[in-house]
Amino acid sequence: MTVHTDLQAYYAQRAATYDEIYARPERLADLAQLQRRVGELLAGQPVLELACGTGYWSRAIAASASHVLATDISAEMLELSRARQLPADKVTFATADAYAPPQDTGCTACFAGFWWSHVARSRQPAFLGSLRTAVQPQAQVVLIDNVYVEGSSTPIARTDAEGNTYQIRRLPDGQRHEVMKNFPTDSNLRKRLADHLKDIRIERLEYYWLLSARFK
Repeated sequence: MTVHTDLQAYYAQRAATYDEIYARPERLADLAQLQRRVGELLAGQPVLELACGTGYWSRAIAASASHVLATDISAEMLELSRARQLPADKVTFATADAYAPPQDTGCTACFAGFWWSHVARSRQPAFLGSLRTAVQPQAQVVLIDNVYVEGSSTPIARTDAEGNTYQIRRLPDGQRHEVMKNFPTDSNLRKRLADHLKDIRIERLEYYWLLSARFK
């Protein structure tokens, strides 16, 4: 059977069912804690959100942020985001590649949920460099992503030469997609981010991790 590797195509096809991942009972307590912490960290700030997906986290951020500029490259995801009908004075949606975010946004903080795990190690410095120019100097950075949990997470199918790991995901129509999904340790995160960020703090829950820091 053919295995597809286009990440954008995978998420476009998965858009309608994506939020099912937030309904898994064993993860609800962690998600509630993540929402609380994200709200505390971003309170009162204009926030640039990358790869906003269905707008699940846009809504959570908007509860405390002064404004959210929520971006995604996927038209299918943005359609679902806009369908949430979040307050127009609090949330603006825009089409943008996470690797080429809008510039000079005026935002004092940026947020990326479940995106860092899809950034290849070789692309991480360029990604951080482009993000730095999109926000205010010394802007706050908040990242959240998955912890690999044996028996709950999709198994790792392979590891490439630079250390990126991949999963095989199956869509409802039977298509199989190979998706890059990295599960960094705290030390790896600090090492990869140290050239760009300061005041790095990492919080680990059972199923997720949260990192907060500021651009140097």
